[in-house]
Amino acid sequence: MQKLKVKNLGPIKEADVTLGDLTILVGEQASGKSLFLQVMKLLLDKTHILNTLEKYNYVVNKSPENILTLYFGEGMSGVWTDETCIANMDTEICKKSSLLEKDGMDKESLFYIPAQRILSISDGRPKNFMEFDASTPYVLRTFSETLRLFFQSGLNADGVVFPAHEEMDTSFDESIFHGGRIVADESSGQKKMRMEIDGMSVPFMTWSAGQKEFMPLLMAFYCLYGHYSAVAPKEKYEYVVLEEPEMGLHPQAIKTIILQVLELIQMGYKVVISTHSPVFLEFAWAFNLLNSHVKEEKNEALLEMFDLSSARSIKDKLNSIFNKSVHTYYFARKSGKVHSLDITSLDAGDDNPDISEWGGISQFAGKVSEIVAKYMSADE
Repeated sequence: MQKLKVKNLGPIKEADVTLGDLTILVGEQASGKSLFLQVMKLLLDKTHILNTLEKYNYVVNKSPENILTLYFGEGMSGVWTDETCIANMDTEICKKSSLLEKDGMDKESLFYIPAQRILSISDGRPKNFMEFDASTPYVLRTFSETLRLFFQSGLNADGVVFPAHEEMDTSFDESIFHGGRIVADESSGQKKMRMEIDGMSVPFMTWSAGQKEFMPLLMAFYCLYGHYSAVAPKEKYEYVVLEEPEMGLHPQAIKTIILQVLELIQMGYKVVISTHSPVFLEFAWAFNLLNSHVKEEKNEALLEMFDLSSARSIKDKLNSIFNKSVHTYYFARKSGKVHSLDITSLDAGDDNPDISEWGGISQFAGKVSEIVAKYMSADE
């Protein structure tokens, strides 16, 4: 899939996005970013989705509205109208009746990490698919089931959840866990996560909000790295969707997330992120500027940006990263409806404020700076 076009879906009038190796979507709440990403998965994985629902005894041939409710969640079937159409270079779904048709092999090519991922963990254990009612969006239910399989069967023999992957664990420990060790504890008769730190064994519900928010994301990274190949073999997925990875995290931890995303891109995944954080756009701006204007020392600049040493192993890992592409799109609401706008340049001097203000993300910071400068000069 090189391009995804969506017309007349919920608040979206028209969205036309050309995917890079990393694609970043920004926009206000309820601007259709999640709907856009969910139909991307629907277009790619429709047969697998229908088979999964049937496996859990849902009736999928009843009506298109029934499928839409099971996929998007209760009350959401109305987002798809007779004028709705989604398409990529190879496939198109415009008629509701097409939603009932299996049109290929039972293959899943997109790994979806939803914004509501914290709901996948109940008191320290990932929930199974059927613990959610039918009103819950499919992408959350299937994500939680993947984490459950990983937690049940994908851990090391000693039951350690973290640290478990040497390449990523150091940075996560420094920014999130601070010496904590996450283990699977079965003393209650049910396998649950606990954190061992400073001589204490701490249950999941007493962790910091950021640690709890991060845990499902960490397990997803483990799966994508092939840490548990039975759940997510590296060759299984082509695309990764990551919604609002900044939730509950300090900017230092967000930088660590960006490094892991770069690693996923190096492994061959195409990653799509929706975000409200300026940190991701600051990275995208810097990456494309370095790629365009710096010839010899791009990698050194990137290492310095992330406070990394210039060790050979790290330099080798990033060696070809500037062969990758980073695109940014703004889901802009105009006259009540949403249109996508390519703002990849992120040029602060552009005449279009949607570009210069990075889809509104830098608007407040720019305004504050102007006001402070204005009143400071007036007092001099």
